[in-house]
Amino acid sequence: MSENIQYFERQLSRVLPKLDERKIVLITGARQTGKTTLAKRLYPGLTYFNLDAPELRHYVRSIPALRWDREIGRAVLDEAQKEQSLFEKVKYAYDEGLVPFTVLLGSSQIFLQKNVRESLAGRVWLYDLWPLSLCEYARKGTQDILLDQLLTRTDIDPFLSSLRPLLSPLEYLPLREAEDSLLAWGGMPALITLSKPEEKREWLQNYIRTYLERDLRDLARIGDLEPFQKFQQLAAFRVGSLLHYSEIARDAGISVDTARRYFEYLKISYQVLLLQPYGSNRAKNLIKTPKLYWIDVGIQRALTRSHESPVTGSLFENYVISELYKHVRTLHREASLSFYRSRGGLEVDCLLETPKGILALEIKNRDTVGLVDARRIRDLEQSLGPSFLGGLVVYRGDTLHPLRERIWAIPSWRLLGSITELKRL
Repeated sequence: MSENIQYFERQLSRVLPKLDERKIVLITGARQTGKTTLAKRLYPGLTYFNLDAPELRHYVRSIPALRWDREIGRAVLDEAQKEQSLFEKVKYAYDEGLVPFTVLLGSSQIFLQKNVRESLAGRVWLYDLWPLSLCEYARKGTQDILLDQLLTRTDIDPFLSSLRPLLSPLEYLPLREAEDSLLAWGGMPALITLSKPEEKREWLQNYIRTYLERDLRDLARIGDLEPFQKFQQLAAFRVGSLLHYSEIARDAGISVDTARRYFEYLKISYQVLLLQPYGSNRAKNLIKTPKLYWIDVGIQRALTRSHESPVTGSLFENYVISELYKHVRTLHREASLSFYRSRGGLEVDCLLETPKGILALEIKNRDTVGLVDARRIRDLEQSLGPSFLGGLVVYRGDTLHPLRERIWAIPSWRLLGSITELKRL
């Protein structure tokens, strides 16, 4: 990643190991999410090798394992998947206690994981770096995000009641502006330095072409990219929808097996997430089909060429689900995401399941909400029984306020980006 890109405090820095620990650290993620910038900033004392350069790959390949500690030592090895031999050498130096700390970076998840399983199993700590989240983009810090606080509660009413219903413009305007930008262009760090919409559009289109021509060819060995490109665009139009492989295969003119394989490529290259239905293995009356979301809204909008269009309900839902997913995955929280949909017609957009119970979320692309918007959560509360912790109607307004006992209306920018400040402060 270019060193000219502005640095953002990343949530991942909260959980990454320190240099004095004995660990092999693997940081993966899509291209251009800031892995190199983060590693150089957090580990400035380590030698940096970018194995994109053929000369460096040849150099690393030529070093015997017995001399790895003297020639390479503690280092950041970028695009590590491009040199297969280094994994065995890192393993040897680590097992012998010669190099107790190494950082591996890469954007090709499938090859990295294959090498980790074969060479570094039980020795490596894995971390994912995603596009910028709201709190990162708004430069509001990464500690005590309101969402993170809610994940630890057994009773949300006392906690939310302790917060101010309305923040001052000085507090909320940076978050609102950051959210508007994320909804328009997504969170790829390189876009921050571009001021003109046409420059942002061109960058995103070039990113998509690079992904197709570079990552996909490496992943899938696909010679003809046109069928996949058509499939990818059709998938981008289906955000927030139930994923029916037969339907998208028919529309793309490919087989169902090929559609499944293409979705696997999108998943392992950090493009999409498939939100699983709650309780699909627990009850027969629940829908078992996953829902499709794009990790980065900007890439989804580039694929659908919808940057000039207003934010739709499905796009806003995609944004909120993606933010929740990135937060849980980045900080390794004990929480799982799902959605609820019964064959009887009860639907709830998102469930956050923690060891303490379940938070239910309805996502509304509106500036105001009322008790009627909590109707599905109230119905779900009866179905979940004691495991129900509370409900949140996530919307685009300004005020945090209760709708009824254990169900609150909360602005999206406040849930996902604000540092918690108690009312008494």
